[in-house]
Amino acid sequence: MQPAIVHIASIKVRLDSGPDIMDVTGELAQLILRSKIQDGNLAATIVGSTGSITTIEYEPGVVEDLKEAINRIAPQGIYYAHEEAWHDGNGHSHVQAALLGPSISLPIRSGRLKLGTWQQVVVINHDNKSRARKVEITIVGSAEG
Repeated sequence: MQPAIVHIASIKVRLDSGPDIMDVTGELAQLILRSKIQDGNLAATIVGSTGSITTIEYEPGVVEDLKEAINRIAPQGIYYAHEEAWHDGNGHSHVQAALLGPSISLPIRSGRLKLGTWQQVVVINHDNKSRARKVEITIVGSAEG
């Protein structure tokens, strides 16, 4: 049995005011190649309480559909108790991000993310202003398949 390898990395993304969605699948694939891990798991977390990470089919129609769905679930412009504390107009951003979640865990098989044909990993900024976001990544697995 091969000893487990742990590879830690981060990527930085610049996102417009939300919801703004960016495909990071390519960056994650490059990190897996550099790690030399063949079989294991990739865990990724977006840092910040108004960001999220998930998978979708990254094509313009689905991206727009997801943005509209996010805005329907927790719309901007209605009352959020968060505004009583900070008055920054982003109560909706915190709720949206919490519903989608800040992290994702994905299998690595034969040196690649095990994703569906039309499945990509995306990060989302929900805040009401643009943000530079950091995504922390931990890859754990073995170098032999």
